[in-house]
Amino acid sequence: MSTEPALADLSATVRARGGELRAGGTDTTARRRTGVSPGPFTDLTGVGLLRGCTPLPGGALRIGALTTLAELARDPGVHAGWPALALAAGAATTPQIRAAGTLGGNLLQRNRCWYYRNPQVACFQKGGSGCPARTGDHHFGVVSGDGPCITPHPSTLAMALLAYDAEAEVHGESPHPVADLYGDGDSLYRADHLLAPDRILTSVRLPAPLPGERAAYHRATSRAHAEWPLVEATARLALDGATIAHAAVTAGGVARLPLRLREVEAALIGREATPEALAEAAATVLDRCRPLPHTAYKAPLLRDTVLETLERATAPPATGA
Repeated sequence: MSTEPALADLSATVRARGGELRAGGTDTTARRRTGVSPGPFTDLTGVGLLRGCTPLPGGALRIGALTTLAELARDPGVHAGWPALALAAGAATTPQIRAAGTLGGNLLQRNRCWYYRNPQVACFQKGGSGCPARTGDHHFGVVSGDGPCITPHPSTLAMALLAYDAEAEVHGESPHPVADLYGDGDSLYRADHLLAPDRILTSVRLPAPLPGERAAYHRATSRAHAEWPLVEATARLALDGATIAHAAVTAGGVARLPLRLREVEAALIGREATPEALAEAAATVLDRCRPLPHTAYKAPLLRDTVLETLERATAPPATGA
């Protein structure tokens, strides 16, 4: 007889006690320590059915929400079929946090704005009526979008999953696109996702890879290790000969939600993957940029990061010696 806690019971506990669910605890522990999020916390760690990568019929993949970033980064099946997701998971944060941090926790984490993280400062994210970052130090802020809150969305894995058209599975609900966890961004000034506190994200589903697709992930950081990205991007391309037949390009670190760069995709599809075509496509992101006083540097950095990612995705496969 299973001794695992029932998901419905865990949801009921949160409704009764308040607080929030906790997975690996890397974010909730930090917020609790500063007093920003006092709890109580309801642990998901005992739910084994939320762990692991499970191949599905037709070549798709289900990834449990409690699967750690380290497990994703080293899973041979993820590397083979969804390489940009594996690369993104392996590049995130530190080895210690990757060993504890989970897929679900990464998708539903809170932002890294130092005003939000300071318990002595009021802001929209904590029920306040303003954004102190807007008139304060916001050099890590957004460069796209003009909503009330100007801190970028923190989830690297959400950005990568958008490129793979992944679906989120929430207990008691029908699967829906991962993008629906964040909406259009306008409502994220009070939180970093739209999932109610008592709803449990159980897994994500990745569709089967396209024939011959290629993918890449790249991030720009201010130091080599243990750093949040200033800008990051994922590119997933399928080529018909030299012609780009399918393109999915996403970016993170630049807006209140992970971005699907439709303008870059439109500039790529149907064209040969020449250096000139890649550069022209990457440059289209500049049209969406609306820099704040301290984030003007992010506009060219976004363009260059997208270009680097496209170049990696279209580079000839490495051959052994």
